[in-house]
Amino acid sequence: MYVGSYDDEPQTIAKMHQFITKNKLETDFNSKRRHHEIYLSDPRRTKMENLKTVIHIPVKE
Repeated sequence: MYVGSYDDEPQTIAKMHQFITKNKLETDFNSKRRHHEIYLSDPRRTKMENLKTVIHIPVKE
């Protein structure tokens, strides 16, 4: 789960890709398996630094 401003998510996604590479995994994108994000916070009512987002990147060995 990522906590913070949407503007800073690309750095977190880059760290996730580093983890994938370091652990000898591969991304597993296809027409049904995609990167997606689940926004748990309402940006109209939550401070930017407290926004919560679940980021999914499908992987395979």
